[in-house]
Amino acid sequence: MSEPATAAPKGSGLGGGYKAYALLILVGVYTSNFIDRQIIGTLGQAIKVDLKLTDLELGALSGIAFAILYSLIGVPIARIAERRSRTTIIAISIGLWSAFTAGCGLATNFLQLFLTRVGVGIGEAGCSPPAQSLISDYFSPRNRSTALGIYSLGIPLGSLFGALLGGKIAQLWGWRDAFFIVGLPGLLLAIIIKLTLKEPPRGGYDTVASDGPAPSFGAVLKKLFAAKSFPNLAAGATLGSLAGYGVAFFAVPYLLRGPFHLDIAQAGAAYGIVGGLAAAVGVFLGGAVTDLIGRMSRTGYAVIPALGFLACSPLYVWAFQQDDLATLASLIIAPLILQYLYLGPTFALTHNFVEPRMRATATALLFLPINLIGLGVGPPLVGWLSDTIAGRYFVAHAHDPRFKAICPGGKAAAHLPVDFHWTASQTGDLCHAASFHGVKWAIIIVSGVVFAWAGLHYLLAARTVKRDLAAAAT
Repeated sequence: MSEPATAAPKGSGLGGGYKAYALLILVGVYTSNFIDRQIIGTLGQAIKVDLKLTDLELGALSGIAFAILYSLIGVPIARIAERRSRTTIIAISIGLWSAFTAGCGLATNFLQLFLTRVGVGIGEAGCSPPAQSLISDYFSPRNRSTALGIYSLGIPLGSLFGALLGGKIAQLWGWRDAFFIVGLPGLLLAIIIKLTLKEPPRGGYDTVASDGPAPSFGAVLKKLFAAKSFPNLAAGATLGSLAGYGVAFFAVPYLLRGPFHLDIAQAGAAYGIVGGLAAAVGVFLGGAVTDLIGRMSRTGYAVIPALGFLACSPLYVWAFQQDDLATLASLIIAPLILQYLYLGPTFALTHNFVEPRMRATATALLFLPINLIGLGVGPPLVGWLSDTIAGRYFVAHAHDPRFKAICPGGKAAAHLPVDFHWTASQTGDLCHAASFHGVKWAIIIVSGVVFAWAGLHYLLAARTVKRDLAAAAT
């Protein structure tokens, strides 16, 4: 049941300077979140070689290990956030995921690393639902997409710093120390959150009273799915995330295996600087431009992401077929910007479809398929395709089906089978070529197909967005 309308919105009761500070702190939280989440992609090639993993296992460490409990626990944490202090939940969560990130450096095999990554996911489940709920109470609906877009800058900033720091630290001291060094500072950020971040009044900018009990979970579902555009919105965001996470996780391994002659520090810097800055531009533009266009036509909240995904798909395919690093870097900028246009508009629409005390839960429900399917499936899918294509490349050239045994971790085995008549040097070259061929075409296939598919769902959502927003406001 909807709560009674008030005469007029009362606002957050906080000054513009404090709201800017609060948003900056939350961007820092989300940046830390993505550093700890994504750094395993930068370190992936070193981990693969050290622990002798397949690309599927490598993808599972970023995807399934992280996403399962992260996705499922997010909903009950969001329900708590509708009733309890959101700032306290965020502070506890960042301390937990930071400790588990540091613990990844202690793992000596796939299972141990898998379990610590599960712990990181449990901690990070308490980040975005309460944080986005706070932002929607700090900022009015006119500026909500921009504010949520700025918050989402934590994604490219985290990827940038994770790639830069992870690559450099791994180059100097190894991949284990990289986990230790990036994980521990989050504990300090948790203290800052608890001591300085204020809880704004819930629903201060909305025409719905929010001082009563939080609506039931069923009421949230009913309200959210009353918006006919929401299922397509969620499907588009999920597919865009699937392709995005898959490509991002294997970007540094792609650079290290390719004909670019980079070490891990250089590959991390190349991916972090080009990818991080371009993605940051896309996230910011997606929020700001959509808020501007949305004042003229609310359909823009779905059309802008649709155009971004449809345009980035062929551009990614073109970029990843280049063998020259400078050409690749120049061509990858446009699709990265276009890919990230969807974040601010998608979160803003989700929040505007529901009442103030429903927003943390609505965010968690949106994140459920985004993370369970997008993050959970994306990296393992690219990894599986990479292994499959690499194996076929190996068979075609070596006329031997034992790719995994002869090329453990993508390198020639220390002791080759006696009936394998290639030299160690020839085998090493072939293993390397097969691994690069596999990851290259896995990225091309996923980015070419799935981003375009995501764009079609946003076009379908655009048909009813205007009506859904009008109905939600009544």
